This record gives sequence, C-alpha cells and structure tokens, in this order.
Amino acid sequence: MNILLTGFGPFPGAPVNPTERLVEKLVRSRRLALTGVRRTAHVFRTSYEAVDRELPVLLKRTKPDVLVMFGLAARTRHIRIETRARNAASRIVPDAAGRRPRTGSIAPGAAASLALRIPAQRLVKAARSAGVKAALSRDAGRYLCNYLCWRATEAATRPNGPKVAAFIHVPKVRTTPSRHAPLTFDQLVRAGEAIVLAAIAGARTAR
Repeated sequence: MNILLTGFGPFPGAPVNPTERLVEKLVRSRRLALTGVRRTAHVFRTSYEAVDRELPVLLKRTKPDVLVMFGLAARTRHIRIETRARNAASRIVPDAAGRRPRTGSIAPGAAASLALRIPAQRLVKAARSAGVKAALSRDAGRYLCNYLCWRATEAATRPNGPKVAAFIHVPKVRTTPSRHAPLTFDQLVRAGEAIVLAAIAGARTAR
C-alpha cells in the first residue's frame, strides 16, 4: 500500500505553516512504519500553479492508495476533518505567488461541491483518541486548501484513484503556553499519526 502525505508552505498572513513540518515528521514516524505502507511526503508551495503542476505528477509517480492532505486554518481551535470540497475560489486573497483566480469557481458549470472519499467518523474518532479536539467540517473555505481538496477529490473519482482522499485542517501550534494556539506540535503529530492510521484502515476495507 502507498500513502501520500501533503502539506503547504507559508502564505500571506501565515509566515510559519505547521503542516510543512508535520508531513516531514509523519513520513519518518516509527509508528506509521510498523504498518508496512510506503510513505511519501510533499509540501506544496501555497499557489494554485503549484497544485496544478505538482499534484498530477505526484499521483502518477506514487500511485497512492491513501492521500492525506494537511492545511492550516489559523482561526480554528480544533482539528477539522473536511467532508466536502466547494466549487469556489477567492478572487480577493492572493496566493503565495501573488496571484488570484480569474473566476469565483474552480470548475465553471460543475457541481457546487464534491464529497471527499473518506471514512469521516473514523478519522474524527482517531484524532480525539490522541487527546485533541476534532470535528467534521463541510466548509473547506475558498483558498488553496479547498482548491487542493477539489482537485484531489476529482482524482479520487477516476479509475485507480486513491481509495481514501482526506483533507485535514489544523490549528496553529504553540511552543509556549498561549491562548491563541490550542495545540503543541507534539500533540499535532500524535493526532496526525492517528488520523493517518485510520485512513489506512479505511482504505484496507474499502472496495
């Protein structure tokens, strides 16, 4: 079994993105190594062009059975397991390359949303088992996280696409006690490991 883990780099308003360090930590996790799965980590530059250029190459090269994507939601106070990708893009907020989408939708004329291929409740329970707050979410926003959700969900519906394609929004992490960052990085890693293990289990039982 192959698993692809992705994160994002910094973006306007977030000079440090914990998902970059998180996926690099997860790909070296001893706990995940015991599953016997082949793990690949990739960090996207937070730009539309990077997702469009790199995602198809990654999927073709790694042929993942499981795709777990992580992104930062700086205002959230808990881990969010996204369940839908919206056919929406913000024309106001630029990406890390200073570019904005030309239209307010990702795929004009397509459905308003796409359901992610995930064992949703299993992922929530896994995150909570690591001692962190987690909940399902039906709104991945209108920025790069949602854009990647949409493109990955499109790929998951194609023949030989990932059996599980999950997007996880994470909050800021703290290095010192802080009311503004609810998790430490170690807590985030433990939750990430639990979520990935649950996604692997879900893929193994998927038809």
